[in-house]
Amino acid sequence: MARTEIAALGEFGLIRHLTKDIKPVQPSTKKAVGDDCAVMDFGTKKVLMTTDMLLEGIHFNLEYVPLKHLGYKAAVVNFSDIYAMNGTPTQITVSLGISKRFSVEDIEALYSGIRLACERYNVDIVGGDTCASMNGLTISITCLGVANAKDIVYRNGAKLNDLICVSGNLGTAYMGLQLLERERLVAQGDEKAQLAFEGKEYLLERQLKPEARRDMIEALRKAGVKPTAMMDISDGLSSELLHICSQSNVGCCIYEDKLPIDFEAAALAEEMNLNIVTCALNGGEDYELLFTCSLDDYEKLIPVDDLYIIGHITKPEYGCNLIGRNGEELALKAQGWNAFNE
Repeated sequence: MARTEIAALGEFGLIRHLTKDIKPVQPSTKKAVGDDCAVMDFGTKKVLMTTDMLLEGIHFNLEYVPLKHLGYKAAVVNFSDIYAMNGTPTQITVSLGISKRFSVEDIEALYSGIRLACERYNVDIVGGDTCASMNGLTISITCLGVANAKDIVYRNGAKLNDLICVSGNLGTAYMGLQLLERERLVAQGDEKAQLAFEGKEYLLERQLKPEARRDMIEALRKAGVKPTAMMDISDGLSSELLHICSQSNVGCCIYEDKLPIDFEAAALAEEMNLNIVTCALNGGEDYELLFTCSLDDYEKLIPVDDLYIIGHITKPEYGCNLIGRNGEELALKAQGWNAFNE
């Protein structure tokens, strides 16, 4: 029997391969695999559901990630998926695989971060599971949310000439990770090593303790704007934008000089001989919102704080492109996070 390596398909290719023939049979299932959340219809409200798994050694390194921060992040990344559908997170379940390396106090610290995130975002912990693990720590969180049917935003709604927008800044979480990895290597075998974190606290926070953009969802609602398509940026801007374009059957054009890039991130990238634009396009874990809006909403978008218009939707035959500062045109490629290539 032929053997196909998982890396040949990649994360999303594997999901498509495993689920391409699955047909929902429940009338309440309105959206199954293929978006940030499943959508289920249980009457006056639509129920959103998402799940995320974090594995030690793949998604986090406990040499520099505090357990409380890890718990907070594990919860928030799920909330972010619900907001990316224009919904409101309401409940989570938490399942843990725990090796003998961890004490009760360790898991208490992890859970304190999860509870803090839930308190800040008004989300209830309603269940879960724990089991023994042979290898480190595994965290699996499932999040439920609600939305009115008319408010839900999918990935497949982008239309010709729509504006492409992002919240916040890009590449900052990735630069926080590069900083942590660099200082980890510096400290190896030298307990007296002086770690160079001073003045870079914002970069560390973006990596270790991200926030879901509830404020942006609220700001758009207040402005009377409903995005036509939306995702959160977990795997990198290029990857997420290509998902929207593929599912909406459109092309796109974004501009290098319009990408929101933080000064601290740019300075560290230069120090580490990295291209900050490449980091902004492919770094991932920013958990900002990427969305498209009708050109008619332009005037409503201008006053919204921390929102940046970076390009527009084009015909599919034009492809997906980045326009450089000198007018050069570069094809966008999905070079962000792929779990099966690591």
